[in-house]
Amino acid sequence: MLYRRFAALCAGVVAVLALAGCASSGLLSAGKLQTAPATAAEAHAAAPDYLIGPLDQLEVFVWRAPELSANVTVRPDGRISTPLVNDMVAAGKTPSQLAKDLEGVLREYVREPQVTVIVSNFSSTFDQQVRVLGEAQRPLALPFQAGMTVLDVMVAVGGLTEFAAGNRAVLIRGTGENRQSYRLKLDDLLRKGDISANVPVLPGDVILIPESVF
Repeated sequence: MLYRRFAALCAGVVAVLALAGCASSGLLSAGKLQTAPATAAEAHAAAPDYLIGPLDQLEVFVWRAPELSANVTVRPDGRISTPLVNDMVAAGKTPSQLAKDLEGVLREYVREPQVTVIVSNFSSTFDQQVRVLGEAQRPLALPFQAGMTVLDVMVAVGGLTEFAAGNRAVLIRGTGENRQSYRLKLDDLLRKGDISANVPVLPGDVILIPESVF
């Protein structure tokens, strides 16, 4: 019975990942589970830069030109408009890339413009989220933030249910042939306070928490 429930949950993960355009077979096959990266440095080395997505809220600051600065929301079509800049594509760019593109347009009106773009509120696409499935109090998708760890994610989802097999949880990372699965020890982390079980997460990670057997 437990195997069937876990298999059904795994099938649900595959379906979710397929919607994100990255489904493949054999995600949790025996012998492929590894130990999750233990240090933030390991995760940071593999972490891609954040890419702006639709509905993200941006602070655009133009140095010495407050009249050209603005707080904007990226439209569903991925574009933004600021003073003197109409319909610039923002989605798919890093904040620094967008800042340089804005400087290129503003250079026609301002001498040596210096633009800073800050993402003040994240909506995120699938590859910029961390998703939690299974026996969490509130399974959901969270926008990835730099420095985020498994503990941060579990606090956001309200922790484990009473039926969760936390030490059998799995973190699924990567796409296609690069996809890997790591064992997590959520019971040790959340119920025993073992901080060594806390590990960094990356954008696109999926945490799968199975149900325990009684």
